[in-house]
Amino acid sequence: MQIDGLAAVVTGGASGLGAASAQVLADAGAKVTLLDLDLEGAEAQAAEIGGLGLHCDVTDAISAETAMAKAAEVHGPCRILVNCAGIAPAGRIVGRDGPMALEEFEKVIKVNLIGTFNLIRVAAHQMSLLEPLTDGEQGVIISTASIAAFEGQLGQAAYAASKAGVAGLMLPAARELARFGIRVLTIAPGLMMTPMVAGLPQEVQDNLAQQPLFPKRLGKPEEFAGLVRHIVENAALNAETLRIDGGMRMQ
Repeated sequence: MQIDGLAAVVTGGASGLGAASAQVLADAGAKVTLLDLDLEGAEAQAAEIGGLGLHCDVTDAISAETAMAKAAEVHGPCRILVNCAGIAPAGRIVGRDGPMALEEFEKVIKVNLIGTFNLIRVAAHQMSLLEPLTDGEQGVIISTASIAAFEGQLGQAAYAASKAGVAGLMLPAARELARFGIRVLTIAPGLMMTPMVAGLPQEVQDNLAQQPLFPKRLGKPEEFAGLVRHIVENAALNAETLRIDGGMRMQ
């Protein structure tokens, strides 16, 4: 799919992987809408790339439908969706104060998994009504899982479960939406230099950077974004979860 002139929507666009993906798509000529709970941040990032920043709570059906409708009104119906909105709290199933509060587990599942599905359903509906492009495609949907979906560590029960759900959602969605010419893929990043990681002590960052096989460093958001662009442009990629982790396997 040729990106130039197409409408793209990126969730979690105010920072990190979402902001980098929005930048790369805009550089390729896309009309980009950045969705985020942080409206000020989304608008600031949008201003830098000539896009549109909108508030969106990915866990809320009406919020997602309203934001997607506004994006379509300004840029046209969505052709490219990149789901980057997510949270990554840590917590043990049984901690010092007893069992994990069920609300904590529910929140992670709601943001990471239900939030991803929420935007997929709305974007896929818009895409399904579009005329096919010259290559027969009508849209591309890319969601963000994590290598924790496959190798979740201690304290990652909620996060790993949510990201495993995102990875598991991909194949049935790809099979269902293929009749509309919509490709569905998932990216599973390893340790990336996002704002969350950048806030950790340097000693911790240095330790994390030694875990990939090569290169011995944290991944860069622009590397994730480069994979987003490649997926959109390569029509042969579909129904797959792609790891971008420097060969890392979490212990």
